[in-house]
Amino acid sequence: MKNVLIFGSTGSIGVNTLRVIDDLKGQFKVKGLTGHSNLSLLELQIRKYRPEVVVVGSRQDAQFLKRKYRNLKVLSGPGALTKAAGWPGVDLVVSSLVGSWGLEPTLRAIERGRDIALANKEVLVMSGQIMMKEAKRRGVNILPVDSEHSAIWQCLKNEPVRNISRIILTASGGPFWQLPAGELKKVDLARTLNHPTWNMGKKVTIDSATLMNKGFEVIEAHHLFGVPLNKIEVLIHPESVVHSLVEFNDGSQLAQLSTADMRLPIQYALCHQERQPNKISRLDLTKVKTLNFIKPDLQKFPCLSYAYKAAARGGTLPAVMSAGDEVAVEYFLAGKISFVQISQVIRAVMAKHRVVANPGIDDILKAADWARQAAKKIIDRIGKC
Repeated sequence: MKNVLIFGSTGSIGVNTLRVIDDLKGQFKVKGLTGHSNLSLLELQIRKYRPEVVVVGSRQDAQFLKRKYRNLKVLSGPGALTKAAGWPGVDLVVSSLVGSWGLEPTLRAIERGRDIALANKEVLVMSGQIMMKEAKRRGVNILPVDSEHSAIWQCLKNEPVRNISRIILTASGGPFWQLPAGELKKVDLARTLNHPTWNMGKKVTIDSATLMNKGFEVIEAHHLFGVPLNKIEVLIHPESVVHSLVEFNDGSQLAQLSTADMRLPIQYALCHQERQPNKISRLDLTKVKTLNFIKPDLQKFPCLSYAYKAAARGGTLPAVMSAGDEVAVEYFLAGKISFVQISQVIRAVMAKHRVVANPGIDDILKAADWARQAAKKIIDRIGKC
């Protein structure tokens, strides 16, 4: 039995992880859970899984849980997530926090020798070189949870990296890939959150609509699989049946196909590539009919090109890009900027940044904080158009 700690247990990935654990009866014990503000759901999880430690966002929520669950260790405040990452007896950490919150706790878990089932994009986007180097030094496995990286991982099984000609990441394209560029100025929040395929959190859904999410995945693939950026491509695949492909140097292409259900890549990561039966619906190819693949329009979706640029430049620039996106999406959700201004804010923040070439984790966090402040000043200046 593996002991599991779940960062972000009340989010989409966390909830689906617990569903997988339920299906794989007796194989996993939930040692710890972390939620932010969804106390009602976290309480249901506490009662069902009886963890040893939980982390909550506010001191008030922590005091409430401490009074109600006397044998439960409840943490909150600065350093709480990092402390939980080192909890005794944990074998596997599911890192599914949104944003830069996951950096220090995930690094701490790696330093303590825990395998990481990784769903937090910012961990590798902002500090991929540091994380992968430390994981290698500690003998830690980084197990991809994103459907696209899981697909690549499955296609690469037993294949040396030198045989890779290119990686093709597929993107649903979000709700706007067919929309004329001029119409993007008019889209509202409701339309942006209406993803055609996946049920995700608001931040990831908006990043999917701008293709920033796919840019993050390019950088992740670069670090996870050690493949140069010029060998990683993106194609829009609106059916979301082919979750990614790998082309080898003999011209063969391997693809992973399945229904669009996050429990599949989560289970594959938790079981460390051991395939186990489940009750997830099977893909019926007779109902698929067609599979379409389209090159993304980088003029219409410039965020994808910004990700390539940030990754190529390296240093602190990917962290600045990610933090700038974090603020821009936050302000779009609040109705303070338009959809097209998300990419404008990111571009402006990246242009203003002085890159630190070989950063440590403190340099990265400092650069991210700078980027958030810079993004807010840019937004105050440009206003909503």
